Amino acid sequence: MATVRARRNADGAVLLRLPDGREAPQRARVDWSQVDATTEEQIARQEAEDDAAARQDAAAWARQVRQGVGLTQEAFAARIGVPAATVRNWEQGKRLPRGPARALLRVIARAPETTLAALAPPADAAS
Repeated sequence: MATVRARRNADGAVLLRLPDGREAPQRARVDWSQVDATTEEQIARQEAEDDAAARQDAAAWARQVRQGVGLTQEAFAARIGVPAATVRNWEQGKRLPRGPARALLRVIARAPETTLAALAPPADAAS
């Protein structure tokens, strides 16, 4: 049985994701018996699928940010001050960058040269 899911868009309107993949405003004609017939198991399965897709999207984004600055996982990790395993886990979708790490990745994605220059060790520390 197909599920119907709802979400709010940026302006607050409720959109329904129909079984065929289309999205329609809430005022659209919906067979509510299908919505009511959705089981907890189906909801849990859909949530797991959504979580897996979100992890893969986050993994691809983290990899894209790193590759955009032309650094290896190890060099990138050293530059942003996290263990190489952390970057590896982000890129494999095992963990998601959260809080400050996600913010830092956003800044690197938007202004890579400036951000990496700011993260470089001071010239006197290199000697």
